[in-house]
Amino acid sequence: MSLNEFSAHIHPTTASIPADVWNSLVPSTNGVVDNPFLDHAFFLALEQSNCATAETGWLPQHIVLQDQNSAPIGLMPLFLKSHSMGEYVFDHGWADALERAGGKYYPKLQGSVPFTPATAPKLLVPNGDLDAQAALLQTAQQLTQRLNASSTHLTFVPESEAELAGNLGWLRRTDTQFHWFNRGYESFDHFLETLASRKRKTIRRERNDALADGLTARWLTGSDIKEHHWDAFYDFYEDTGARKWGRPYLNREFFSRLGETMADRILLIFAYDGDESIAGAINFIGKDTLYGRNWGATRDVPFLHFEICYYQAIDFAIQHRLAVVEAGAQGEHKLARGYEPVLTHSVHHIAHPGLRAAVDDFLIHERKAVLRSQIELEEYTPFRKGERQ
Repeated sequence: MSLNEFSAHIHPTTASIPADVWNSLVPSTNGVVDNPFLDHAFFLALEQSNCATAETGWLPQHIVLQDQNSAPIGLMPLFLKSHSMGEYVFDHGWADALERAGGKYYPKLQGSVPFTPATAPKLLVPNGDLDAQAALLQTAQQLTQRLNASSTHLTFVPESEAELAGNLGWLRRTDTQFHWFNRGYESFDHFLETLASRKRKTIRRERNDALADGLTARWLTGSDIKEHHWDAFYDFYEDTGARKWGRPYLNREFFSRLGETMADRILLIFAYDGDESIAGAINFIGKDTLYGRNWGATRDVPFLHFEICYYQAIDFAIQHRLAVVEAGAQGEHKLARGYEPVLTHSVHHIAHPGLRAAVDDFLIHERKAVLRSQIELEEYTPFRKGERQ
């Protein structure tokens, strides 16, 4: 099918796309969306809680692609943005360069899951038709011009989508995250057996120290999550947000909406001192992946962050036969805890010829540096020789 046999419709709200239509275009298994961050309910919660709306600089411009019979066959979640916050792929230098040269970087189009540095497809075509995926990219380019935007950015995309976009002239960017991989472990101790002795002893000591003095860790999911749990978690979340960037992106209402519509896809891991919760992390449960997102604490306890965010997540993944734990952005300290470096990918269409040339040159050097770093980081994984396959 050629590109001119498709039509595209731009939706200025998530609510204007029926949930069954949206989710029919997203990878699913037995009617359940594989990646919870692609579920219509997640985007709708962001919108209805006013976390990702025009007022906060995230105006939806979602593309729905239709065939000649007006049947929806493709989706690209997309936003018109007036800033670069909440993206985790930093382009502030690009914006500064264009504005110093007298241009305007904002608005720009952003194809991403807001505030979520987790890889997920953005060219959502259920049958994988490459022409349809190319049509989504072409539509985004046309929309860039029509809205007088400087650029379009698709961040945290699978490598296959990055390759397709690169072949169509989009600029490619890479970065590094740290993921844990389940190699058929029967228990946390089974996983520890694959580590070098010194690393194994360090992790055991950290776990013991984190839950010393009678602290306990608990898992909460589904109907076990009540509003008072969200109250406690939001206090943790606000504390971390205030330390890092001054203002959390997500509000209290967002988490209640998640609890109403996606509780079975959520894992809260809390640390308790008796009946008092003192720290917590939110994770999202995918088909084969546990996605760690936000964390916070109201008490400073050595190694508690590692226990709640990393080790408990590994425990959960092993028990529930999940293949991967994605623990969020950045963090070379995760290497010593059994998490491994992986490449992440993004693609960028930049309309301004001068800026495009400068960014292209920058990305060539950056990709080489990321690959060199990747090789170096591999040397610091804690596994015994021959344990990883």
